[in-house]
Amino acid sequence: MTPIAAVVPALREALDSHGCAVLTAPPGTGKTTVVPLMLAQAGLRVVVAEPRRLAVRAAARRMGASYTIRGERGTGTREPRVEVVTTGVLLQRLQRDPELGGVDVVMLDECHERHLDADTALAFLLDVRETLRPDLRLLAASATADAKPLAALLGDAPVIAATGAAHPVRTVWAPPPRPMAPPHGLRVDPAFLSHVASVVRLALEEHDGDVLCFLPGVGEIAKVAASGRFGVDVLQVHGQASGAVQEAVLRPGERRRVVLATSVAESSLTVPGVRVVVDSGLAREPRTDHARGLGSLTTVRASRAAATQRAGRAGREAPGVVYRCWAESERRSEHARPEIALADLTGFALQAACWGTADAAGLRLLDAPPEAAMGAALETLRLLGGLDGHRVTERGRRMAGLGVHPRLARALLDLGPGAAEIVALLSDPLPRDAPDDLTEVLRMARRGDLPRWRQEVRRLTGTFRTASAEPADRADPGPPGRASVAPEGLAGAVVALAFPERVARRRGGGFLMASGTRARLGEGSRLASAEWLAIAVADRPTGSADARVRQAVAIDEATARLAVPVTVEDEVEWRVPPGERRGDVSACRVERLGAIELASRPLDGADVRAALLHGLRMEDVLTWTPAAKAVRDRLAFCRRALGDPWPDVADLVALADRWLEPELSRARRRADLAGIDVASALSRLVPWSERLEAVAPERVEVPSGSRIRIDYSGEQPVLAVKLQELFGWERAPQVAGVPLLVHLLSPAGRPAAVTADLASFWRDGYRAVRAELRGRYPRHPWPEDPIGALPTRRTKPRP
Repeated sequence: MTPIAAVVPALREALDSHGCAVLTAPPGTGKTTVVPLMLAQAGLRVVVAEPRRLAVRAAARRMGASYTIRGERGTGTREPRVEVVTTGVLLQRLQRDPELGGVDVVMLDECHERHLDADTALAFLLDVRETLRPDLRLLAASATADAKPLAALLGDAPVIAATGAAHPVRTVWAPPPRPMAPPHGLRVDPAFLSHVASVVRLALEEHDGDVLCFLPGVGEIAKVAASGRFGVDVLQVHGQASGAVQEAVLRPGERRRVVLATSVAESSLTVPGVRVVVDSGLAREPRTDHARGLGSLTTVRASRAAATQRAGRAGREAPGVVYRCWAESERRSEHARPEIALADLTGFALQAACWGTADAAGLRLLDAPPEAAMGAALETLRLLGGLDGHRVTERGRRMAGLGVHPRLARALLDLGPGAAEIVALLSDPLPRDAPDDLTEVLRMARRGDLPRWRQEVRRLTGTFRTASAEPADRADPGPPGRASVAPEGLAGAVVALAFPERVARRRGGGFLMASGTRARLGEGSRLASAEWLAIAVADRPTGSADARVRQAVAIDEATARLAVPVTVEDEVEWRVPPGERRGDVSACRVERLGAIELASRPLDGADVRAALLHGLRMEDVLTWTPAAKAVRDRLAFCRRALGDPWPDVADLVALADRWLEPELSRARRRADLAGIDVASALSRLVPWSERLEAVAPERVEVPSGSRIRIDYSGEQPVLAVKLQELFGWERAPQVAGVPLLVHLLSPAGRPAAVTADLASFWRDGYRAVRAELRGRYPRHPWPEDPIGALPTRRTKPRP
C-alpha cells in the first residue's frame, strides 16, 4: 500500500462533511494518482488539474484516465470517472460551464507552486461552491506541510497530512570546486554548466539507474547535452519539447538514460527508471516591466521547496540519491514567489473580467495582484477592445475563448484564420537561439523544426471559426478592413496588432518604439536595414535603459498606422535639441504614431507664453546685467526687512505677469527674452505706495562726498569704502532700519576691517589698523583722532 492510501478514508470524510480539504504529502507518496482513483472507486467523478502538460500526460497514463490539454485530448483506458486537465483548460471550462455539470470533485494538484492559473481556478471554484454548486467538492493538494493559508482560504478546511515518502532519498552535496559567477539575467556561467555535466557523469559512475538532471532553461539543457559525453541515451525535456519526446520520457528506456529537464519535471511526475537526480539549483522566474510593457525571464536560485520536489523524483520507484550542485550552507528562500506577484496579468485580468470582476476585487486569492501590474493589465485590455471601462465586451469574451494571450487573440480576431500560423508561433516561448527575424522562424516552423506548431495552428483555426459563428456585440469596435492585409504583410500585421506599443521606427543607432522606449537589435541582425519594425519579443537587460529585440518583423509605415492610432497635435514647448545645451521655443503641428514623430511643420501664431515661462524656469535666459542683479537684490532686501507689500522675488517666474509685461506678450523666442531690459522691468515690482530709492537707496553719500554703491546681495547690506573717506563719520546710517555693514578698505582697496558699529571701531579698533597700515601707505593720512579729522579721497600733499 502506498503511503497516501492510509489517509484516503479521512480525506473522504473531510470532503463529505466540509466540502473542501487540503491534502499535504511529500513527493513520491502517490497523491496525484492514488487519491483520484480511490475517490473514483467510491463512485465520484473526479477532475484533476495539473499546472503542466507533461504532468497531465504522466498522471493520465499512470491512472488509465482521459486527459485534456490545449489542442489535445486522450481517452482513458481504465478509469472513465477520472479526467486530468491543465489548469488553463479548467479555467476555459469554468468560463463556459461554471456549474461543471457531471463533476463531483475537483482536485487542484501542486497548489504550493502558486501558478497563476491554479490560483485563479481555485478562486473561481470557491465562487461556484458558494453560489451555484454547494455540493461540489474541492481538494487542494500540496507537497508542503505549510498549508494553513490554503486551508483558511477554503473556509478553515480540514488539513489531511500524509507522512513518509515511497522510498528514501540520500543527499550528496556537490558544489563547484571553485567560486563561480552568479547567474545574471538569463546568463549562466558556462563553467558552472560544465560542473553540472561532470556531476551527471559522476552519478552515472557511482549509481545504477537513469539520471534526471534539473536545469533552468532550454539553452542550458542544450549546452549540457552538447558537452556531456555521457555515453547513454539523452532526452531533453522542456515546455517546448514535442509530444513524442514528452511521451518517450514517460516510458521505460531500453538503454540507460540521462533526462535533462526544466522545472516541467519537478512535480506530479514519475520518470521510469530514475534512481538519481542531479539538481543545478537554478530556476527561471518571470519579470515584467509594466511601465515599458516588456517581459522577460531571469535566472534565480531555486527555493528549498522546489529542491525538495526535485529530490523526490529519485525515490518514486526505489531508494535513490540526489546530487545538489551547491554548498549545504548556502541560504535559499523557503518558497518561490507566487506567479501573481511577478507575471504579466493581462490574461488573468481578462479571465477575471469574464468572470464578472475585472479588477479581481471580488476573488478569493491567496495573494492580491499588485496594483501597478493590475492597472497596466486593465489598460492593455481596453486598448485591445476587450474591456469597456470595467465591463468585458463581447470581443473580450471571444478573445478569452481562443486560449492564447489576449494580445494574440486580438490579432487573430482582427485578421482572421490566416493569422493562425503567426499566433501559434508566438503562443509558446521560442527557442533562445531562434533568429530575431520572425519570418525566418516561421520558415523553420513550416519545415517542422518547432514541435506542436502545426497542431496549434489547427486548433486556433478551428477555435476562430467557432468564435466567429457566435453572435456579435453590436457595440463591439471591430476594426474594419483589416482582414484584407496582403499575405506577405500578414506576419507584421499580427505582431503590430498584438503589440502596438512595440511598433518601432529607426532612430539614431537603434529604434524608438511607440511606447517611447528605445530598442536595439543584436549584432549582425538581418533586420538592421529595416526602417520600421513590429517587435514581438523584447526584454530589457539588467542595468540597461534600452530594450533588446529578440524577435521582430520588418514592416512598412502603412502597417504601423494600422496598429497604432495616429494623432495630430499642436505642440508648443520649450525644447532642447539633442546634443545642445540651450533650448528655445518650438511651435509645430506634429503627426505622431504613439511616441514616434511622423511629420512636423511650423505653427504660426501659436500661443507660446507657457513655453517661454517654462524656458525661464529651466534655463538662465534673461540678460542679468550688474544693474539688473542690483535691483533684484534691493527688492529681496526690502522683502526681508519689511515684508508686505514688498514682493518675494525668490521665484520671479511666478511673478512674471507683474513684471515682464508687455515684453512677455511680444516675445516669440529665446532671443526676445534675452533682449529684455531686466533692470527696468523689475522696477514694476516696486509697490505703488513705495519708492525703492527711498527704502533701499542704490548709493549712500559718505563724509568725503563720494556716493558709494550699497551691496544688497547678502543678508545685511554692505558699504565697502576706503577708511580715509569716513573720517568724521561717527556712525554709519541704517537702511530700512538695518545698520549697514561697513567694509573698511585700505588705500589699495583691500579689506582692513569690518564693522556694523563704526563708533566702536574708531574707539577700539582704529589704533591697531593705523599701526599696521601707516607704514605701508605713508602718503595717506593716518590721524590719531579720526572723528576730528577731515575725510579725503586723496593722498597727503607732497612737501
